[in-house]
Amino acid sequence: MSSPKVLVQIFITGSRILGKAFFEAGRQAVKNAKHSPAAAMGVDAAGVGHANSGSPTDQLTRHHRMTLDEAQLILNVKKGDEIEKVLKNYEHLFKANSPPPPPEKPVSGKQSLQFHSHYLQSKVFCARERIEAELKILEPTVESPAAENKGPSPPTPDPPQS
Repeated sequence: MSSPKVLVQIFITGSRILGKAFFEAGRQAVKNAKHSPAAAMGVDAAGVGHANSGSPTDQLTRHHRMTLDEAQLILNVKKGDEIEKVLKNYEHLFKANSPPPPPEKPVSGKQSLQFHSHYLQSKVFCARERIEAELKILEPTVESPAAENKGPSPPTPDPPQS
């Protein structure tokens, strides 16, 4: 058998295998798209597609494209943690993923192995925004029972006119 003939046969066989793999992947993608059309388009990120009620929490989930649970996992906080802990973890994670400042003097022979990720920084930022938005929604509901128990406030007297 000659060398060019073997190479052509290998190329044809490899093309067939690759073609069958692409065909099967396409069939599976069509099957998945029929099952969940929103997920096929990449719309359902982190359960956002399940947030379809008109509640304020679901509206925040759709707006920020992140659930509260995902935001808490990213910032490593629990449901009842104070905002100070959220901000502390945010600052740490944001700085850890920031690009290093440029060196003042070039150091010959040494390279710093500091890594940074704009993607992770943006996820950390979005997680903080999502938690803060949730807290803003919860604040009026926490304060409203106290305001209801007080009753109407007495009218303020007008200042004396001279």
